[in-house]
Amino acid sequence: MKVVTSVPLDNWNGAAAAAKQAEEIGFHGLTSFEINHDPFIPLAFAANATSKIQLATAIAVAFPRSPMIVANTAWDLQQQSGGRFSLGLGSQVKGHNVRRFSTPWSVPVPRLREYIQSLRAIWECWERGDNKLQFEGEHYNFSLMTPEFSPPPSGLPLVPISIAAVGPAMIKLAGEVCDGVKLHLFCTRKYLEDVCIPQIEKGLLENRVNRENFEIWGGGFVATGKDEDAVQKEVEALRYRVAFCGS
Repeated sequence: MKVVTSVPLDNWNGAAAAAKQAEEIGFHGLTSFEINHDPFIPLAFAANATSKIQLATAIAVAFPRSPMIVANTAWDLQQQSGGRFSLGLGSQVKGHNVRRFSTPWSVPVPRLREYIQSLRAIWECWERGDNKLQFEGEHYNFSLMTPEFSPPPSGLPLVPISIAAVGPAMIKLAGEVCDGVKLHLFCTRKYLEDVCIPQIEKGLLENRVNRENFEIWGGGFVATGKDEDAVQKEVEALRYRVAFCGS
């Protein structure tokens, strides 16, 4: 089991110090997430201030961003961190895509599958250094890459990808094409055992991937603090989070 914490999102000036402290304490990973701030930029500060701790988005919203844009950002974070970055993506729901991001909506599972496949096609093109990019799908097509726009090969492993998943189809997709899955904070032990694990195993079987190489991100709602007042403040913040997630 690994224990992770999050990097401050509302004050990038403090991101580096917080990341360094998290590494010194012994956390295995440091995550950022997309709510009301960019999820990628704080990790750039964290990468420069640390040397061992894993860095991950948990998660960044996929569809409003072109896979090419995300490929570039993830590539840079992987290089900047020396291979410690993990890309967490999520589809978000229709209302947020259409009304908040002004992004056309389509069935998310096949679209996210192509999104992930196209990311890897782009990274593999850059790692080969041959500028031969060819990906054709129903939702995404990439056929142009020139030396001017291709970063030099990194010599690092391709960025691991995990996705946020709630329903059986998305959970199975994680096993099929991803390196991990990020389960919802509401995920119960029963749902994990009855739905998540069986669907992950189905996906892994199709992908011919060993379970030990696949990460399951769990969690829940935790309130901590240095005293009772601090804990109660966190409890109230979590009450809001529970209400938001359940709305």
